[in-house]
Amino acid sequence: MIMSPMKEPRVFNHTINMLGEGPLWHPELQTLFWFDILNNTMHMSDGLAQKSWTFECFVSAAGWVSSEKLVIASATDLRLFDILTGASEQICQLENNNFSTRSNDGRADPYGGFWIGTMGLGAEPQAGSIYRFFEGEIVQLFSNITISNSICFSPDKKFGYFCDTPERQIMRFSLDQNGWPSSDPEVFIDLQETNLNPDGAVVDLSGYLWSAQWGASRVARYDRDGSFVSEVKFSAKQISCPALGGKNMSTLFATSASVDLENANPNDGKTFLIEVDCVGQKEHRVRI
Repeated sequence: MIMSPMKEPRVFNHTINMLGEGPLWHPELQTLFWFDILNNTMHMSDGLAQKSWTFECFVSAAGWVSSEKLVIASATDLRLFDILTGASEQICQLENNNFSTRSNDGRADPYGGFWIGTMGLGAEPQAGSIYRFFEGEIVQLFSNITISNSICFSPDKKFGYFCDTPERQIMRFSLDQNGWPSSDPEVFIDLQETNLNPDGAVVDLSGYLWSAQWGASRVARYDRDGSFVSEVKFSAKQISCPALGGKNMSTLFATSASVDLENANPNDGKTFLIEVDCVGQKEHRVRI
């Protein structure tokens, strides 16, 4: 596939995040939400105005319910958050308030479910799991995961994806008519022979997967059979998660992290955007 030349990414928001994660383009508000996990903070910006909220514990990912409410994954629960008032209420516990783990990557599926992965606070081996919240119930789907990431879904609603970052493999599995896994996960993208660490991911409207790769300053694009197509390079080393949004759904946003960098450059930890040669899926609404 031949792609037209792209401009260089630019900074969307200059806030320096310790661990930027979970970018969500809200299709009704035309606004980007994202998290700084280690600072217990959620940010919101339309490119002009910015607003931030600080929580009492780690927060990492969200799905939209309406123009006023989000589902937010914290270290210990899923909560319904009111954007207008800043109030939140618990929907359900996450891992029964296990204080040795926290939430990490998450996304809504095409059926209205919300998926969330967990990990140990110190990335302890196999301490995490991946769950799905659907119709008022949270169910554990995959266990023994060290760093849960790459939760995303194909536009035909047939497949879901996830990875355990240290394993360096993005997995794919089939979904049934209600959005539950209907097959065992199989390797879709294998990076074990590389020095690449898959982090967050998103799938565009053509079924191509965009993978942020921690430590490599890039988001890589893979086609529908998992073959590498292209990359977007950023002026930050630790790119953590992409999102597709903007007026025409052709803006690629990417969060980054400044944590644990001895020689950080001025853009490490900032949030970026670039216009790309694709159209993104609108993020799905979570059904409460």
